[in-house]
Amino acid sequence: MRLSMIENKRPNLLYIHSDQHNPYVTGCYGDTLVETPNLDALAQRGVVLENTYCPSPICVPSRMSMLSGKYPYENEVWTNMHTLDSRIPTFAHAMGAGGFRPTLIGRMHSVGADQLQGYVERLIGDHGSNRPGGKGNGGHGIGGPGPTRSSLKESGHGQSAYQVHDEDVTAATVHYLDSLGVQRRAGQSIEPFSLSVGFMLPHQPFIARKEDYERYYDRVKPPQYSEAFSEHLHPHIKWWREACDIKEVSAEEIHRCRAAYWALVYRMDVMIGQIMTALRENGFEENTLVVYMSDHGEQVGEHGLWWKQTFYEHSVKVPAILSWPGHLPEGIRCNKVTSSLDLNATMLDALECPALPHSRGRSLLPLLTESEEVLWDNVAFSEFCQNAAGAGGPFPEEGIYQRMVRRDNFKLNYYHGQPCQLFDLEADPQETTDLSSDPSYKEIVDQLTAEVLNGWDPELIRTKIIELGQDMAIQTGWTKNIQPPDSIRWTMKPEMSYLDNDQMS
Repeated sequence: MRLSMIENKRPNLLYIHSDQHNPYVTGCYGDTLVETPNLDALAQRGVVLENTYCPSPICVPSRMSMLSGKYPYENEVWTNMHTLDSRIPTFAHAMGAGGFRPTLIGRMHSVGADQLQGYVERLIGDHGSNRPGGKGNGGHGIGGPGPTRSSLKESGHGQSAYQVHDEDVTAATVHYLDSLGVQRRAGQSIEPFSLSVGFMLPHQPFIARKEDYERYYDRVKPPQYSEAFSEHLHPHIKWWREACDIKEVSAEEIHRCRAAYWALVYRMDVMIGQIMTALRENGFEENTLVVYMSDHGEQVGEHGLWWKQTFYEHSVKVPAILSWPGHLPEGIRCNKVTSSLDLNATMLDALECPALPHSRGRSLLPLLTESEEVLWDNVAFSEFCQNAAGAGGPFPEEGIYQRMVRRDNFKLNYYHGQPCQLFDLEADPQETTDLSSDPSYKEIVDQLTAEVLNGWDPELIRTKIIELGQDMAIQTGWTKNIQPPDSIRWTMKPEMSYLDNDQMS
């Protein structure tokens, strides 16, 4: 039997998960331009993880891995069209098994009929159809969500429907906390809560409301390392830039998109502040573990790249901040190499819920709370496997099969059938010098390549993705014909996204 909050001192959980937030566009990660006072305050009250990597630099695979604690190749969720098997227990299932009633408000990006994946209620859903082949909303409006040049051309000030979604998510979250606060002040017994909040921001379209856009338009700087298109690029990166029509991007487009992105991060922080105020004013802050993280980053022009979909730091590294008064130290930074999956294990450990039996995640609590040095394997993996049927980009029919390993200060990017890349992130944080062909680093390349391929078979993945595509074609055809109602859906209207006529110049 679950105990009331009065009888049970177990903590609450507030887990905030954003979409496409580059950690380097955050005050507490060193950006002196962006205004993120609420995330910065959370960092001052807790722990900043400096080297956390997402399991895949694209939405659905990253999110489903985060839920399950398993890598994409173990989930068999590699693309934005793949469905997480409902037999696989998730973070939310473990929360429920541990005595909580996990609630989700907002984005999860789960594909398929199961829009809960272990949550007992979901107050606001995603903007798209639950299933591939379902009725859409008439398009995403101006700008577009994918890796296309239109998202750079159609940028500036106006309104993104994704921000409207997040404003609804924020209002629902504040109402949820206020309702619990009313019950508490009335002397009612309240169970500890497990609340996940999913934001869309700061995902493109690169469109922000004018008042926010103006905060950054005259101050935003160009990319630190804007790599020119040339024959010297890695063959995959060269192909990607050609396929996405970003061989050359105008200075005007770069300026507009970066101003909008900084503005979207600022606005997301404002909404996080509203939630944190509700948490504090309703008396829950002192007994709540707060975790902030994103599903992947955003390249915002670094290396001549945009969006995510690569293993460069701005794409594959994510912000991760934890605060838990009286349990975690305050104002510290942890530079160990960690994975998003470790946050899954940490939250379950903190709330005394059962660990997921096949999770790759490692609880960070011993590392962050024990006074003596704790042994920690400084490693994280990310993978990116796509083909033409997978959505999310202009990928070739034969597909691409890639995996990254970060071990200590070295990062190796493996491209099946192409040369790898090796970077020493301590000496070269901007990833400007590929060491893979340097004979003095051959042993490191060999060791890390063997580690990438240990249990991960790109040819087997190719076969499985083709088989999944064949199954998905039947399911998509069924959905197109039957058009079953969506169980959980936020209605996004095309008119929610627009550019103002009077763009700044």
